[in-house]
Amino acid sequence: MHMNLHELIRTPGSRLSFHRELSADRLAFPAILSYTEPPSGDGEITNNADILTLRGRIRAAMRCRCDRCAREFDKTLDLPVEARLATELEDEDDPDYYLLRGDELDIDDLLESVFILSMDQQMLCWEDCRGLCPRCGADLNEGDCGCRPESDPRLAVLGQLLDDIDQTF
Repeated sequence: MHMNLHELIRTPGSRLSFHRELSADRLAFPAILSYTEPPSGDGEITNNADILTLRGRIRAAMRCRCDRCAREFDKTLDLPVEARLATELEDEDDPDYYLLRGDELDIDDLLESVFILSMDQQMLCWEDCRGLCPRCGADLNEGDCGCRPESDPRLAVLGQLLDDIDQTF
């Protein structure tokens, strides 16, 4: 959605509130199975001495699959958002500012970008998830599976020596 900020830009001290429901389709990730509550963003854009600042929050409730153990879990996201807006930039690559198109702001694009950039590299059911055993596939969060750890193939000869020594005693 494009918001026209013409009046806000022209009136120092003015404010403009927003509330947007974001597209779950555009915020699809492999680890997110579904959104149990639609992702949304709300906040306010203010003009303080000709500096436009957007402050708000992005909220989403999701059903996810753990990237380590494949267990399903619920996750709630509540992200603060702060961005400075500009109609023109001296340096086009300045990450501190979000460039408007004329007097218009694509609020969905800005909020979706913040959401995407804040997502974790891995979606985990909890921080110290142990995952699955690579040999038998058992969930290591429920306990050890009993598989013997694989030894380094370069040390296999030493393992045979140890087995020979155990047999002689």
